[in-house]
Amino acid sequence: MRDEALGLFAASGPDAVSVRQIAQAAGVSPGLVLHHFGSKDGLRQEVDRHVLAVFEAVLGEVAVRAPAGGPAQGPQHGLAAAVLRHLPADSPVPAYLGRLLLSGSEEGRTLFRRLFELSRRALEQMERAGQASGGRDPQVRAAFLLVNDLALLLLRPRVAEVLGVDPLSAEGLERWAPEVLAIYGGGLTAEGTGDTA
Repeated sequence: MRDEALGLFAASGPDAVSVRQIAQAAGVSPGLVLHHFGSKDGLRQEVDRHVLAVFEAVLGEVAVRAPAGGPAQGPQHGLAAAVLRHLPADSPVPAYLGRLLLSGSEEGRTLFRRLFELSRRALEQMERAGQASGGRDPQVRAAFLLVNDLALLLLRPRVAEVLGVDPLSAEGLERWAPEVLAIYGGGLTAEGTGDTA
């Protein structure tokens, strides 16, 4: 029921979707939806919790410390690889996020604050693991990283159109990652290394 609601909310927005439509998509009665979630708002809150859990899993993978004596954090632990695992190209989560975050609603503001807290905690974990620096203003750095990650996720189809490849596919990562790492490491004057490790 939650996943069907997520897909419908992503396609049309929560306000445009009825409990009856959710029940029909899930193959259950409207009464069962209300029994499990109390109301459509209760179901929307469960969808939000699920979306946060997905992002927590993604950011948790990024913040994993490399094994002692092992190589530095490689692409298998990077954000893009984690997104591929948790948010495949057909996932409704990005469309739902885009609608909610740009809606101006209290729910959208609350979800962004929660995503920011996840980003802040992930940056702190990476800093403790020696994988990142919090910079002079860790809150701004966490917000900057979150905005960049969300932009790629939300604009993934448009980026794929102009590049001719999904930037979060294996092939796309070969093009995307070196440029991102070069810019993060040396600014806009840095040359790409061609190395995604």
